[in-house]
Amino acid sequence: MAEVKATLRNLRVAPRKARLVATSIKGMHVQSALAQLDAMPQRTAEPLSKLLKSAIASAKEKKLNEDKLVVKTVRVDKGLTLKRAMARAKGRATPIEKKMSHIMLELEESDKVKSPGFIFQEKVKEEKKKEAPKRENKPKFKQEETQKEKARRGFKDKFFRRKSI
Repeated sequence: MAEVKATLRNLRVAPRKARLVATSIKGMHVQSALAQLDAMPQRTAEPLSKLLKSAIASAKEKKLNEDKLVVKTVRVDKGLTLKRAMARAKGRATPIEKKMSHIMLELEESDKVKSPGFIFQEKVKEEKKKEAPKRENKPKFKQEETQKEKARRGFKDKFFRRKSI
């Protein structure tokens, strides 16, 4: 059996949270695993689906049949831990650990799991076409006012139009 491995290192999600998502796709066909990850609200689902797509791409490079690919194993290990401190009352500090995960994914070609009846397609972002606002044929700059219009404007308009020093 041919196998493909892909790894994701230093994902800024705690391993405990990443394992919840990772174990849900174990043993699934790759297309149904991608569909499952796309529907999940967890933050880990997006990087894990990217990792899965990467593994599928490397399987294609090795000339494996994509219709027979199955997620063999998904392993989530503890990565680095960033140690920070949070300010508390009376000048104290409480330690905070920001944990990271390493995810290892293995795909294998298998005849046991049948392919789903659908093909996962990536969402295509549709660009909104901005229509230019309709402009009337107005001059770009105001034409100089005639003497009568200047006189009509009055004292108030002239006074409040001045710039302060």
